[in-house]
Amino acid sequence: MKAMWNDTVIAESDDTIAVEGNHYFPPESINTEYFQGSDTHTRCFWKGIASYYNISVDGSVNKDGAWFYPEPKEDAKNIKNYVAFWHGVKVVD
Repeated sequence: MKAMWNDTVIAESDDTIAVEGNHYFPPESINTEYFQGSDTHTRCFWKGIASYYNISVDGSVNKDGAWFYPEPKEDAKNIKNYVAFWHGVKVVD
């Protein structure tokens, strides 16, 4: 699987985990040069508290375009620190 934004591959892995229609990429599969920490946090009733990344490619910023669970609840422990995408990020096979 590849995650692409602004015609740039920002993550690539053969080992994603599909949850609720999203592919979660292993943390080592993201291209960290395009990711910046965000202060945004949201809560999922069964996964826990999500943290976010802003994605920056060629001077354009996709605010909170990626999220992950640093301390997921027990039922979601298999996606700990795995990264998922939205806000225009295309995930393709």
